[in-house]
Amino acid sequence: MKKRPNILTIAGFDPSNGAGLTADIKTMEALKCYGLSVCTANTIQNDITFKACYWTPLAIIKEQINVLFERFPINYVKIGIVENWVVLNDIIDLLIEKNTKIKIILDPVLTSSSEYDFHSNNQSKEFGIFDQTEFDIVLSKIYMLTPNYKEIQQLYPEKNIEETIEYISNKTNLFLKGGHNDKAIGVDTLFTGLGKKYNLNPKTESYSEKHGSGCVLSSAITAFLAMNYPLLKACVKGKGYTEKVLSSNKSLLGYHG
Repeated sequence: MKKRPNILTIAGFDPSNGAGLTADIKTMEALKCYGLSVCTANTIQNDITFKACYWTPLAIIKEQINVLFERFPINYVKIGIVENWVVLNDIIDLLIEKNTKIKIILDPVLTSSSEYDFHSNNQSKEFGIFDQTEFDIVLSKIYMLTPNYKEIQQLYPEKNIEETIEYISNKTNLFLKGGHNDKAIGVDTLFTGLGKKYNLNPKTESYSEKHGSGCVLSSAITAFLAMNYPLLKACVKGKGYTEKVLSSNKSLLGYHG
């Protein structure tokens, strides 16, 4: 029997299991990978309401990472919500220390699907959640960034979206999720660090909105990368898997498998 690749998700806990690390784990399991997880935040939410976010102290996050690397070989990591870019940089530095060839896929979650701003009620802005110099350092260390249209416009607000796309894709691979793009809903775009652009059109129109769909997509792409698919193919297959989850039922919580 072929051994499954290990993938680490570093993300928040969602009690409804539609988003965050449990959605990541379900995606990885369905795609024949073994998901490991580190919790960055405990959230009080369901699929339609978000009430609070309690951040995990950085020291505990690091302890979780250390104990997993003591036991498991990990070559791919997907990262979701983090308290701020300073914390994120510390996490990434530890991952690289553990494995210098590690590939990190960052899903820069700034708001929930129910429009909760993860950073409006704490001091993250003061400590660097929107510190662009700090974020530039992050981009230099990761393999791919997977924002949606709302998120990418928040990352570099002084630039227009075309300038931001060019700026980011000059530093790392960029997968721009199209679910919030009013001009082309459902059309995702891959901008590679080598200057290539690929539009990924939806294969079906029979899907419905799902809580945590962005988490599923970035995790699915990570899973296919861990299974040694090339970047474009991993993105195509990751999008295909996400569309199956989106079309699995009419509720806000998708089914996996």
